[in-house]
Amino acid sequence: MRNHFSFEIPFMKYRKVLLTLSAVMTVLAIVGLLVRGLTFGIEFQGGTEIDFNGTGDISIEQMREALTDAGEVDPTIQTTTASDGENGFIVRSDTTDPNTANDHAKQAAETLELSEANYNVTTIGPDWGADVTRSSLMAFGLAILLIIGYVSIRYEFKMSITAVIALIHDMVIILGIYAWTQIPVTPNVVAALLSTMGFSLYDTVVEFDRTNDNAKTLRDGIHRTYIQICNFSVNEVVVRSINTTITTLVPELAMYFFGGATLKDFAFAMILGELLGTYSSYAVATPLLAMWKTREPRWAKLEAKYGDGATAVTPVADA
Repeated sequence: MRNHFSFEIPFMKYRKVLLTLSAVMTVLAIVGLLVRGLTFGIEFQGGTEIDFNGTGDISIEQMREALTDAGEVDPTIQTTTASDGENGFIVRSDTTDPNTANDHAKQAAETLELSEANYNVTTIGPDWGADVTRSSLMAFGLAILLIIGYVSIRYEFKMSITAVIALIHDMVIILGIYAWTQIPVTPNVVAALLSTMGFSLYDTVVEFDRTNDNAKTLRDGIHRTYIQICNFSVNEVVVRSINTTITTLVPELAMYFFGGATLKDFAFAMILGELLGTYSSYAVATPLLAMWKTREPRWAKLEAKYGDGATAVTPVADA
């Protein structure tokens, strides 16, 4: 007989701290949504977007004055920088008539001594925006139902519910960040959120797969309770999850810092989703599952007999 020590990061020991942190972030996100609300791109609410490029030293004040004189009412103006370093502006307004929008853009360009090559006008009607909103909500709802169905069939219902709670946690916090920063929510953002649901679910399912197998086969005399089994399972996959997150973040950060305005919208939501998806797998989904499963008679008895709420440095005896 010989003894050695097996060390695990005690994630589950701090499950209440992690869940409290998640709860605080969720509350702050909800407050942001209620107090400030989301700013939607013209694709959702209808309106006009004018992309000015090559504007040189023209300031926001000059651009706003030129647009106001042309007839635009309270336009939203955002500065941009192209990949070649040229300055520009993105102007959003509630104008839904394309002829009126083009006239306003032309007049503003003439006032600022810009040519027709320096701007592009996109106008979307309110009906099309309503269709986009409806389709986006249907996509989220269908994704949630499919996730519940798949995880319930592949593993168990409790795993599917905690996985969905983690996903909703991620989505609410991301939307809260958009509310506090007032960054417009566009179809690119929706596409990124749907993509991050897949990333978040991947990490969670990998952990649940190991937990499911270990709950059936682990017999080393240490991991007797469900909480201890969850902690061991998380430690088995944490390095792989971190590596996956880092390799995914690299191109996303490149898109955000070096891409155009469209890519930045997509990349920013992806970065938030990737980080939160990895975090929630360990800090929300697995802790909730461990606490819920521990209420089952079998695991409750083992928790009462062997549990201390976490796996610590424990001697392992090998033959």
